[in-house]
Amino acid sequence: MGTSSDVPALRRGLAVLRLLASHAGPMTATAVARELRLPRSSTYHLLSELAEAGFVTHLPEERRYGLGLAAFELGSAYLRHDPLERLARPLLRPLAERIECTVQLGVLHGPDTLYLLREQPARPQTLVTDVGVRLPAHLPASGLAMLAHLPAAQVRALFPSKYSFVSRTTRAARDLPALRRTLSAVRRRGWAIEDGQVTIGFASVAAPVFDHDGRPIAAISATFRHACEPECGQQWPDRAHHVRSAAAELTTRVGGRSA
Repeated sequence: MGTSSDVPALRRGLAVLRLLASHAGPMTATAVARELRLPRSSTYHLLSELAEAGFVTHLPEERRYGLGLAAFELGSAYLRHDPLERLARPLLRPLAERIECTVQLGVLHGPDTLYLLREQPARPQTLVTDVGVRLPAHLPASGLAMLAHLPAAQVRALFPSKYSFVSRTTRAARDLPALRRTLSAVRRRGWAIEDGQVTIGFASVAAPVFDHDGRPIAAISATFRHACEPECGQQWPDRAHHVRSAAAELTTRVGGRSA
């Protein structure tokens, strides 16, 4: 059995893995030491131990280190256990009944929102969205809630031209400047709104779920009937309050922190 002296080393090793996972490519040991403010000797020792265990791969020609096969296997096992859905489901069921809306859990998949869970109130509504359905992320409130907390360069990469902006109705952003204005409003407000952008006669509010680095990994949304012509500018703060509370609780459950 390990001693308490092993704990700091374990924490440093996990910090190395997190850094490598967040970096765009393999890193030198010097860069790892600098980013984590570790002595170079300790950094080399940690990288050597992690490489021996298969969690880090050493690229000798490049003198760099990247994630190893064991890290990939661990991530794959995490996904097989559906942890996000398992942690979210107990929150979505009572939320749907409390606010009498269809509530969903969505994630970003490239430029799309992919729906993983849906819970209905006692009197369900017919929607185009369901588990497994994808929608262009700039249309639904759940997609906007996540896009609003991505770096501007990443949003631009997801929507590189006007042809990236598919519309279902006339109410959605049709170019990158319009989308940026929408996302800026989402950040100021604290939640996303969609009114007839997916289906005329329905509106949604959504809030993001964050990981340990404050990056959006999912969004919880609530959809309900609402018809107005033209858009009336309602923001539904009461419903948004409950949705944001559920998203904050899920953020806590996955070990995340708000941006």
